[in-house]
Amino acid sequence: MDPHLLGPEGERLAAEFLAKKGFRIIERNYRYHRNEIDIVARDGKTLCFVEVKTRFSSQTGHPVEAVTPQKQREIIKAARAYLAFCVEEECDCRFDVIAIQVKEVEENRIDSFVIEHFPDAFWA
Repeated sequence: MDPHLLGPEGERLAAEFLAKKGFRIIERNYRYHRNEIDIVARDGKTLCFVEVKTRFSSQTGHPVEAVTPQKQREIIKAARAYLAFCVEEECDCRFDVIAIQVKEVEENRIDSFVIEHFPDAFWA
């Protein structure tokens, strides 16, 4: 699989996963300056900022370990901007992480994988 397609393909799988769990996907790849939120979704009344990490192997650690304190700060900056510019009323928010470990790939699509959802993975 083209390494440049791994992230977008993982994000597609994560969005499908969340939708099946009843989340309403509001936005994908929200950018504020150099910071990005992979998925913005509603879980009931809670606004969720979701970071997706996709890996071929666990040799570099579990995908969730890639959401470092620096990465968390970048996501929090983007989330604050999203709240300031895109949300008209105050709401409950949380930061989730979705970790995807790829098992098989076929023609640049992830065919077999393990997905884990970590709600409320970190705090602002």
